[in-house]
Amino acid sequence: MSQDTPKVPSVLFVCLGNICRSPTAEAVFRQKARQAGLEVNIDSAGTHGYHIGNPPDKRSQAAGEAKGYDFSGLACRKVAPEDFEQFDYILAMDHSNLKNLKKVSEPLHHDKLHLFLSFADTGHEEVPDPYYGGRKGFELVLELIEKASDGLIKTIKQQQ
Repeated sequence: MSQDTPKVPSVLFVCLGNICRSPTAEAVFRQKARQAGLEVNIDSAGTHGYHIGNPPDKRSQAAGEAKGYDFSGLACRKVAPEDFEQFDYILAMDHSNLKNLKKVSEPLHHDKLHLFLSFADTGHEEVPDPYYGGRKGFELVLELIEKASDGLIKTIKQQQ
């Protein structure tokens, strides 16, 4: 890469099992970044490996697809040690996962770790886990993720 070529920013969205919130964030942010003309590397992972290899939760997909988001090709995975080197933004959906990320990463990477909702004024600090709830929980998650995605795009564009 030459000095004239800017580095493509990279974002990793993280929740507990990478089954509901973080794949939703990946699908939403991928589309919003594309619409904003922002080149960015995007992925999602979980702090635990409960669902490795599975597609996102059908309820998450239904809520997102109803608003035009594409979940094809997404599969659950666990956060890997190399993620802390590879990604510029590592965004946790809640305080518990942020704490877990800090525990498993070197302190030199802690400046990359943030709560995803710190990029939006939503009245919420965390994206709530909808896994054991109903349809309204998945719709709230989607709404929060859309707002935080817009804020993250604005932040990345300002830093470029």
